[in-house]
Amino acid sequence: MWASRFWTENYPPGVPQTYDYPVVPVTAFLDDSARNYPNAPALDFMGNRTTYAELKREVDRFASALKSLGVSKGTPVGLVLPNIPQNVIAYYATLRLGGIVIENNPMYTERELQHQLSDAGVEVLITLDQFYAKVKTIRPELPKLREVVVTNVFDGMKGIKALIGPLTKKGKEAMAPVSKAEPVRFWKDLAKAARGPAPQAQIDPLNDLALLQYTGGTTGVSKGVMLTHHNLVTNAWQNRLWLTDMQPGKEIGIAALPLFHSYGQTICMNLSVLCAGLLVLIPNPRDLKNLLKEIDRTKPTLFPGVATLYVNLLNHPDLKNYKLDSIRVCVSGAAPLPVEVQQQWEKVTGGKLVEGYGLSETSPSTHANAIYGKRKPGAIGLPLPDTDCMLVDVDDPTKVVAPPGPGELVIKGPQVMQGYWNRPDETADVLKDGWLYTGDVAEIDDEGYFKIVDRKKDMIIVGGFNVYPRDVEEILYQNPKILECAVIGIRDKKSGETVKAFIVLKSGQTANEAEIEAFCRERLTPYKVPKFYEFRAELPKTMVGKVLRRALVEEERAKTAAAG
Repeated sequence: MWASRFWTENYPPGVPQTYDYPVVPVTAFLDDSARNYPNAPALDFMGNRTTYAELKREVDRFASALKSLGVSKGTPVGLVLPNIPQNVIAYYATLRLGGIVIENNPMYTERELQHQLSDAGVEVLITLDQFYAKVKTIRPELPKLREVVVTNVFDGMKGIKALIGPLTKKGKEAMAPVSKAEPVRFWKDLAKAARGPAPQAQIDPLNDLALLQYTGGTTGVSKGVMLTHHNLVTNAWQNRLWLTDMQPGKEIGIAALPLFHSYGQTICMNLSVLCAGLLVLIPNPRDLKNLLKEIDRTKPTLFPGVATLYVNLLNHPDLKNYKLDSIRVCVSGAAPLPVEVQQQWEKVTGGKLVEGYGLSETSPSTHANAIYGKRKPGAIGLPLPDTDCMLVDVDDPTKVVAPPGPGELVIKGPQVMQGYWNRPDETADVLKDGWLYTGDVAEIDDEGYFKIVDRKKDMIIVGGFNVYPRDVEEILYQNPKILECAVIGIRDKKSGETVKAFIVLKSGQTANEAEIEAFCRERLTPYKVPKFYEFRAELPKTMVGKVLRRALVEEERAKTAAAG
């Protein structure tokens, strides 16, 4: 183990080296903000706003409704919802009762959804009417599922918008009515019938689970990450401490990241509620024009995102028609942030865009660059307060690697998971004496700034030399014609493996293999230069924009197998 957290000496001004985190349930965030800022707006959904006092009443009412369905401490409650108010309400209502939240990607296939709901043992499921057909199909395969609650977009509105929404053409297209004859409960009916607020369950924050956060499946079968109330509370606070100039009751954040993703939950939702901020809910972040309109309308100060989202906005043809200068801070996570993207975004917005790092297994944040202070492009930054890190040998994890590495990054801290749900063997593989073995290869400089070299499993070995895809991708992103890229290793008879690049060009641009190869040869060691290039209209991605490199690898393997 390394001797000390020497990186804390380089923390930006105002960030404490350690903190006494409150040992409270996640719902304490909402209770405190509703008490201290009752009239501050909490949610904005399509221009319809909810104050903190109103949000608390809605949460307490729906908690009472869930209690009538048998939800109590330890009950797994599944959510299949986009970024709408009901997602926030159901999340906090479940936690109010001591239930365990299982957020699910609404765009999952029936097979993927069935796997997660079955694995978690979900007993009560809340879904949008648009997704009910999918739930209905898999329900017979979910023996523990007792109740299904169906809502629609307009249940999350109030006043005149709730009345006229279903009558509009847009409303009719958006709705997929569920028959009253179906064996389901309806959100509106449950809320009306609820009797009084449900009391807060007795929670042991250090040990009671709040969330089963399923991994994104980019590295294999999706697994349920067990996170306690304390895991989530401390990670929200760690981010709050890092953002030193946040003003309670005044911040406005854009929730373009899905709330079913750990980054969206912590950085968008929980951090916003902790600070009594206004959360602008974006149900479909792929509609970039609408996202730009919402930014222009709501004037957000905080915009957490991922690299591909910033790239796509920067390349949107209507970008110049919208004002983005209210944005003060953006933290990019979930995937590497190319330096070129960072520079372009800051030029357009005038705000700060910094790279951070985390995993589902760490609630998720563990590292970030300084917002105001020294930051290093290409680095994931410094460990957050009370986060221990070290590097171990990639081939022999029992050996600690001295700085600067490289080595596998291992992490210990109050945000680290309890383990994988019902997977003791896989838990033992990655969690040892409280240390999480991330599978990411990293380096650290003399000031404590970490840089992810690449996923251990993604490393390409070309004739005995290690090639990390990110090194090659960073060079490709410097080419002004390239919008997106991904690099993988493919089999090669001569060198064992060789490098292949998948490239998406910017609109209106043309290029060929020879041109891109020449560009790379000027900037890379010969063995790192891709031998093969494939131009595509798009790359396979997760819902949060992380490139599914594994999908590209599987495609190549299938081609090889078909060729014999």
